[in-house]
Amino acid sequence: MVSRDGVIGRRVYAVLLALIASALLYGGGTLATLGGSPYYLLAGLGLGCSAVLIWRGNSEGVWIYAAIVVASVTWAIWEVGFSGWQLMPRISAWLIVGAWMLTPWFRRSLKPASFQRLPMGFGTFAIALVAGVALGSVLHPLQSRPADPKFQAGITSFPSGRGVDQVATAGDWPNWGNGPGGSRFSPLTQITPENVGKLKVLWRTSISNDPHDDAAGIEATPIMVGDSLYTCNNNNQIFAIDAETGKVRWHNDPVKKIGRVCRGVAYYRVSGMTGMCAERIISATGMATLIALDARTGQACADFGNEGKVDLLQGLTEAPLGYYYGTSAPTVVRGKIVVGGWVTDGQYWGEPSGVVRAFDAVSGQLAWAWDMGRPDRTGAPAEGETYTPATPNSWAPMSADEDLGLVYVPTGNATPDYYGAQRRPFDDEYSSSVVAIDAQSGKPRWSFQTTHHDLWDYDVASQPTLFDLNTPEGKVPALLQLTKRGEVFLLNRVTGQPIWEVTEHPAPQAGTAPGERLSPTQPFSDRLPSFRGPDLRETDMWGITPLDQIYCRIKFRRARYEGPLTPPGLTPSITSPGYMGGMNWGSASVDLDQGVMIVNTSRLPNHTRLLTRDEANERGLKPIASDQDGNHVGGAVAQAGTPFAADTGFFMSPLGVPCQAPPFGFLSAVDLVTGKLIWSHPLGTANDSGPLGIGSRLPITLGTPTSGGSITTRSGLVFIGAALDRKFRAFDVKTGRELWEVSVERGVFATPMTYLSPRSQKQILVVADGGPRAMRQAGGAELIAYGLPD
Repeated sequence: MVSRDGVIGRRVYAVLLALIASALLYGGGTLATLGGSPYYLLAGLGLGCSAVLIWRGNSEGVWIYAAIVVASVTWAIWEVGFSGWQLMPRISAWLIVGAWMLTPWFRRSLKPASFQRLPMGFGTFAIALVAGVALGSVLHPLQSRPADPKFQAGITSFPSGRGVDQVATAGDWPNWGNGPGGSRFSPLTQITPENVGKLKVLWRTSISNDPHDDAAGIEATPIMVGDSLYTCNNNNQIFAIDAETGKVRWHNDPVKKIGRVCRGVAYYRVSGMTGMCAERIISATGMATLIALDARTGQACADFGNEGKVDLLQGLTEAPLGYYYGTSAPTVVRGKIVVGGWVTDGQYWGEPSGVVRAFDAVSGQLAWAWDMGRPDRTGAPAEGETYTPATPNSWAPMSADEDLGLVYVPTGNATPDYYGAQRRPFDDEYSSSVVAIDAQSGKPRWSFQTTHHDLWDYDVASQPTLFDLNTPEGKVPALLQLTKRGEVFLLNRVTGQPIWEVTEHPAPQAGTAPGERLSPTQPFSDRLPSFRGPDLRETDMWGITPLDQIYCRIKFRRARYEGPLTPPGLTPSITSPGYMGGMNWGSASVDLDQGVMIVNTSRLPNHTRLLTRDEANERGLKPIASDQDGNHVGGAVAQAGTPFAADTGFFMSPLGVPCQAPPFGFLSAVDLVTGKLIWSHPLGTANDSGPLGIGSRLPITLGTPTSGGSITTRSGLVFIGAALDRKFRAFDVKTGRELWEVSVERGVFATPMTYLSPRSQKQILVVADGGPRAMRQAGGAELIAYGLPD
């Protein structure tokens, strides 16, 4: 006898199945009309039949459901093989929803005559499931797929016997990237692969006066000179810290507190000078002020600028607060402080100039200005004039070669990002490039463009890394330039000519907005691995359930996508990688002894559509009043002064998970002498990632998007945070095997550093803990120092 409650429960369950079936039928039918997979439509039909039979109490509904599960397993393995994260949304939802059928409450609610046949079906189901797995395994190899471009140059083992670079011998960390060339390589060897597991916390130091303030999201890497660390936070505060104990020696609040990124400070020693300000800490603040402080006391250097400050807004066109400011540590070369600046993305044509300026490190006087719109003028604009507005800027870290007298400037694209018909010849000449500028004259020596007529926000965000490449023909002065595109370019830093061949490939041309122009070709570094990822296909679309996976598949089918550099237009387009990269400001670290690059990369596409000016007006899109008010990276932006606004952002499902399947982030090693990949592994677990921003708490390797960078040591270690799971890790540089990890409270989104403490002669490893500003997992920020036990 079936109870009334059992019948009600079974029918409620049948209604749930019918609702899911309706969603599958609607979504699957839409996808099928777009030329997509018919699977979801067929699954919806089958689930609808199952729901009707279960409503009636017929066990045949269970068999149909079991057949759907078997067919889904076969289809899933055929599409994606045995990739666990790919299989999850294709199979797990069916198993979770179907689990109720195994309960005694459900089985007792079925008609007795039908129920009697149930036990005979479990063996049949198991056999059918095994057969489905086998069939999917046989069919999967028939799926044709271009190889991941990471492997395009081939695979090799870690090199040996290339000797030791005797240049890298210091125990301090005097620049943001250690050397002025940004290698992020330390010659220290106390911490080794054998003892790294013994690291313990030596000290913690807060670099935030308020645990709830905007210093959260800290991205700063301290420098270490003498026996002090120097760093900054996002509220323009600068700190001097005892390198042995972590005690704050002084901190300075030079300008108004406001949450804007500060990634580091610079150090300069004045030759022949003693006493106050003989040693200086230089910072370009979030209030567009260049400041110089005495390294011993933190007091302003009165002989620098106006009582220790230089206003970086001088000579720029007027703009709302926060449209221009410094984010990266200044670069010091031949007695000059070279700075660029962040310019807020996407607001209007005519935003502040991207001028690059050099100031005398003692007086603060302007030494030269590189204004690409006025190459004949290297000084300040005359009264009533300004630097050329709307030119490409340089917000990323720069590098310098003191011997060559060159500063290497990575540039962005001219504002706004996604429509460029109004750009001028000099904008197109220098945008998204690396430019070598003479440190004395401010004149460009050479430039290399990584993206022509950039419409994808592919500004060069990574620091140019300078090193000498040991080749069979001898040492070559090299410059390694990473890009958001995922392309890696290796150039001769004297001439700008490629060391590894760069070829121009035809670029997609269809779908662009009226009036726009496109470059017919784009540069690719075919002899080095590319980290852009393979071209996307519908089968790469992801989600937590089949329903949001259908959404992503439909959105993919409705968008234009012709591979890399599909242009934005009035219909949706997909850009992969998106504006996060590829590679971003964390840059690479280079083992200077062996010529090996260590790089963390992300794969997170963007979904972009241009809006007509009428659409933009209907949505109320206007340039933001300040950088504290509204979107300026991602989302809808006005692009005023052009015919089109833009709406862009990460390509996500309604549940807030990427539409592209994981891994989303990798850590990789490349032999720059041979151009071949050594190893590549996903970086980060799913612990703090999940739908609707809720961490899954799954300690399973996912490969999360990354932010920040790595360092490499002579002892054979790589240290990096960067992933979204609030972990700080050490890897074996030869194999990529994880050797050590430690949890932090907020998240590591700054590049670490290491040094030899002068007092104890102990190697100390320091990293900033100050989780991502967008996630706000915990307020405040602190430095954490690790070392071996005594």
